[in-house]
Order: sequence, then structure tokens, then C-alpha cells
Amino acid sequence: MKSTSKIINGKTTLVGILLASIALICSCHWFAERLSCTHERKGKIKVVVVTGGHEFEQKPFLSLFEGYGDIEYVEVRQEDESEIFEDISEWDYDVMVLFNMTQGISEKRQKNFIKLLERGVGVLAMHHSIGSFQQWPEYRRIIGAKYYLTATVENGVEYEPGSYEHDVDFEVHIKDTAHAVTQGLRDFLIHDETYKNCVFEADNRVLLTASHPTSDEPLCWVRSYGKAKVCYIQIGHGPSVYANPSYRRLVVQAIRWCAGGLIRI
Repeated sequence: MKSTSKIINGKTTLVGILLASIALICSCHWFAERLSCTHERKGKIKVVVVTGGHEFEQKPFLSLFEGYGDIEYVEVRQEDESEIFEDISEWDYDVMVLFNMTQGISEKRQKNFIKLLERGVGVLAMHHSIGSFQQWPEYRRIIGAKYYLTATVENGVEYEPGSYEHDVDFEVHIKDTAHAVTQGLRDFLIHDETYKNCVFEADNRVLLTASHPTSDEPLCWVRSYGKAKVCYIQIGHGPSVYANPSYRRLVVQAIRWCAGGLIRI
């Protein structure tokens, strides 16, 4: 009985060692894969800044995307309104920043736009881009709101046109301080253009608000569409805004959030 007990104990010990070895090998393999994935994700966030359909001061605006070690950008001005979505077979951008107010977008381009969102390409829509693609109702659901340029009937509902006011001094209130886009920000004063009478999707997570009579209350919100993270920032008309430290921080943090938090240097 003692001899048998020793054999059994020996076998049990051997099995335990083998199982521990297998677990170690598997864990090392898993860790190696994680390292490999992390390595593949390293690099700069590639941003395409889509412009066209509305004039703006190019150099001050593009400075918003400069000076960050983890971001590289290219501006693509639309000549026929939406050509960037004609062929997405070689799309190599992590985030699209929409600063356009173009209108024409074919059915093929609409589908390609949505395909990008289904892949997880992030969207940061800014300022007058809320008035883009007036004849494409899905765009409102993508970015979370719409500024109607004219009185419009959609799905039996009549919408009045929005309004705007230049050169307004008002306070930006940080409604949601817990989100990554607003991290570290406090209420700040700004001199900018306001929008009024926009139509908003009910499931937006509102981050910034205003209480000025010429402005709608929501100024910035986040949402998702497909696998994409979407953020819209209403403020952003001119150089005085682009130079504002709080606004600059807001924009760069929005880009990083829209990228999904997966790309790091």
C-alpha cells in the first residue's frame, strides 16, 4: 500500500507539473500575442480633415491638429462635394474630421461612408458640417443633429430653418466632466458664432452646453454609429476660437476618443 501510494503521488505530481507547464506555455503565447497586437496598434492617429462648401481661415484652423506627437493629418478639400467617399478600397485613416458643408453625395458614396463607420472609423464633426448633405436624412442620425438650411419636410414632419449669430460672447458649460473628451476642462468664455433651432437626436450624450438666447443648449455631444465613435462640436467659427486653449484641448481629446483609444505611441 505504501509503494502504491508513492506511485500515485508521483503520478499526481507529474501531472501537476505537466499541467502547470502547459498553462505557462499558453499564457506566454497569449502574452506574446498581446504584445504583438499592442505593437501593431502603435503609431500615430491618422486623421483626414474634410473641407469644402464653406469658406474658413485655413492656417489658423489647421493649427488645431498640429504639434501633437500622436496625430498626423491631411486636409482633403472636396471639389465635387464628396469625392473622398467614391473609392474607399485604400482608406487609411482612423478618424475623419468633417469641416465641410458640401451637399451632393451619391447613393454609392453614402454606402461607402457608412461602411467606414461600420469598420470603426471615428467621426469628429465640427461647426458648419451640421449643415452638410441636406438631402441625406441618415447623415442627421450619424452626427446626431441637423441644421436645416431651408424649411423642409422629412417623413411627414416639417422643420423650420436654423438661425445663426456672429460675434457672440458666451460661456461654455462643461455638462459632463466624466467623459474622456472633456477631461480636465472647466467652464470657459468664448467669442464665436451661435446656432439656433437645430434638431437633435434623443440619444446624444451631451458634454457641453450654452445658455445664451441665440444658441441652442447643446454645444457638443458624443454618440455611436455602427462601430464608430462620433463626436460633434458646434463651436469653432474663427481664429479667436482656434487659439482658445480650452477649445484646442477639446478638439484633440475628441480626436483621440474618436480613434477608439487603441492607438498609442
